[in-house]
Amino acid sequence: MSLKIRTAVVAVLAGASLLLAGCATTQSPLDNHNDVEGKLVIAPVMPDYKVEVTLAKLNEILATVELTNEQRARFHYDRGVIYDSVGLRLLARIDFMQALKLQPDLADAYNFLGIYYTQEGEYASAYEAFDGVLELAPNYDYAYLNRGIALYYGDRNDLATKDMQAFYAGDNKDGYRALWLYLIDFKDDAVEAKKQLAENRKNLDNDAWATVIVDYYLGTKSHDEVFAAAKVGLTHPKEYAERLCEAYFYLAKMAIENKQYQDAANYFRLALATNIYDFVEHRYSRIELAKVKGLLEATK
Repeated sequence: MSLKIRTAVVAVLAGASLLLAGCATTQSPLDNHNDVEGKLVIAPVMPDYKVEVTLAKLNEILATVELTNEQRARFHYDRGVIYDSVGLRLLARIDFMQALKLQPDLADAYNFLGIYYTQEGEYASAYEAFDGVLELAPNYDYAYLNRGIALYYGDRNDLATKDMQAFYAGDNKDGYRALWLYLIDFKDDAVEAKKQLAENRKNLDNDAWATVIVDYYLGTKSHDEVFAAAKVGLTHPKEYAERLCEAYFYLAKMAIENKQYQDAANYFRLALATNIYDFVEHRYSRIELAKVKGLLEATK
């Protein structure tokens, strides 16, 4: 199973009866994908009723069951993860903060808070949160990704490069890691970044979905081939929307490189419309869209 770039690892709930594993859409987004005036459109993924059931059970447990501080912290964290996955970021943040009050060494919760600080442009707080993650769990490699992204958006690219290199070194067969290293490197030296991406491509599985996007960046796959590949080898109903979220984001970043700012804005809007809230590509599409709007204003 190919590794997708997520900004957090979803925790296993302590109670086996909580049914968290059933968080999938009830209809296939394949049926809602159309070409309207040459633009790709997808109906947003809606949460399955099992998410609501799980939240109801977590609420009941937290309200009625006698728990240790550690158990209560974990249930707050688990509920926060679910809130985050359906876009209820404020409620998720409250739960993560509560979890940390009860269990101050919960690295996963600091990781989420760092992501939220990044999305809000509070970069100093984001760096502090990710530093805390790595102090508590030095091998937490996604903290390198997330801190690297925060540094990238905070215009500290020298440090972002170091973090993304560390993240890439954790699995050089992962196309998403190669892509993010490229995006960071491109900011400093576009030519060298493309050469390095071509070199890193040699480590990738030809059949992996992420490799298709890498090949698009290298000019060996077309726009149409990317979206055709997104439909191949799907294993669950939500996966097509997930792939489109990723494709829209990375194609938008390429459009920015080519100074096609209106196309980039359209792609970022489409990435947001997928409602795949817990994907890194969705999380940062709003930041990117604001930057593109600024570029469009500057060109008028």
